[in-house]
Amino acid sequence: MKKGIFIIALLFSAQIFAQAIYEDERYVPETDPLVLKNLDEWQGKKFGLLMHWGTYSQWGIVESWSICPEDYGWCERKKGSNPSNYNDYIKDYEGLRKTFNPVKFDPAKWAKAAKYAGMKYMVFTTKHHDGFNMYDTKYSDYKITSKDVPFHTNPKADVLKEIFNSFRGEGISTGAYFSKPDWHNENYWDPYFPPFDRNVNYDPSLYPEKWQKYVDFTHNQILEILSNYGKVDILWLDGGWVRKRDQVNIKENYDEKFTENESKNGFIKHRVVDQDPKMDELVVKARQKQPGLIVVDRAVHGKNQNYLTPEGRVPAKTLPYPWESCIPAGGGWSYSPGAQYMTGRQGIHLLIDIVAKGGNLLLNVAPSPEGEWDKGAYDLLQAYGDWMKVNSTAIYNTKPIEPYKEENICFTQNKAGNVFAFYLAKEGEDKIPAEVIVKSISPKKGTKITMLGSKTSLKWTKEGNGFKVIIPESLRNNLPAKEAWTLKIEAINR
Repeated sequence: MKKGIFIIALLFSAQIFAQAIYEDERYVPETDPLVLKNLDEWQGKKFGLLMHWGTYSQWGIVESWSICPEDYGWCERKKGSNPSNYNDYIKDYEGLRKTFNPVKFDPAKWAKAAKYAGMKYMVFTTKHHDGFNMYDTKYSDYKITSKDVPFHTNPKADVLKEIFNSFRGEGISTGAYFSKPDWHNENYWDPYFPPFDRNVNYDPSLYPEKWQKYVDFTHNQILEILSNYGKVDILWLDGGWVRKRDQVNIKENYDEKFTENESKNGFIKHRVVDQDPKMDELVVKARQKQPGLIVVDRAVHGKNQNYLTPEGRVPAKTLPYPWESCIPAGGGWSYSPGAQYMTGRQGIHLLIDIVAKGGNLLLNVAPSPEGEWDKGAYDLLQAYGDWMKVNSTAIYNTKPIEPYKEENICFTQNKAGNVFAFYLAKEGEDKIPAEVIVKSISPKKGTKITMLGSKTSLKWTKEGNGFKVIIPESLRNNLPAKEAWTLKIEAINR
């Protein structure tokens, strides 16, 4: 994943929420009944945790993107002994394994915090694009359990095992992030050729045996994870440029690059290459190991992308397929010293907005080089948990209901037909107004309206096509939650 290029203070600006995603014509629905069942359950979970962690955390940089020879902001090289020299930088970067020793690693503490926050699933980076494995693979020596990594003597050296076991122990389902490109592997970036960009650095059609070795390596590693680490619910594949392409697709992609004026003089920052990882074959083998496995081949439109993942943004409206916004809790995707985290208000409003549109929130928290989470991450998850303790029934297993959002009020609906109206606290507002007017929802005559966390039946009157509800002063002075308050409407007119 690339750096989260947005400022948290502006997270809810119209500019960000105006980024609608119209990809429904390219979504291919799943047909496997067990996968469909699991996907339906996943959609009801609403809230998950993503963690980017690797040797790069020691430098506080944008994951492994700095070793990619592309001229983008997230590929800048500023660390090491000689960052102006690419070859020197690579040596220093790969040398980070020799100082990676996260002795404060305590996944049980992370899992408890995630559970309290109301997170129902998690996705962990088993390997990012640099090829450093955060688990005990037998297919590479570039891994956290290698003898040249100080942490390899620690009883918790196989961090994937420890993380999965800890989170499963808290009832949280598990997902494995895995990078399809591997910039360390000699059959992806062949040492005979210099790397040009993020892509394979040779033509797979000219060296088919070499490419097949890489495909076999990739399949073996993924099946290794699915065989040796217990129940895995989600296979979350990154590096969408590693994909099968035909001539039409290649031409379209290059036409887009020039149409969008990526370069006025013909310089292309990264190419478009047909590099088929044989995903159809892999998915069949993967589901033999893990029946019902949800597969997310990110940014590769087709049957192996069971849900879509808008990155660092929230769609402007509901989408007609399963989706999840993946967004950093603070800083970037990977650890950055002094990261500023969302406030509880920002985080809770973000979750409500996404759920009201029918999506899930996958919130990224990045561990430090020592294996800790920042206090800001714990504070944010604490705020989520305090709020969810009262309001979670309006979040889990709900679906969108038009108009999804009305000014600062969002809506969801449960299977029983109850409608929930979330009043999002405005800046500086510490209590709900004495009167709340909803213009687009019409309760049935005589229906009961309450606030979650309170048994008080609230008085309401019809007003136009909507209604007005009165919040008594006694409740306003003793509200059951902060940041957002949820009105439960037992039944509405349709």
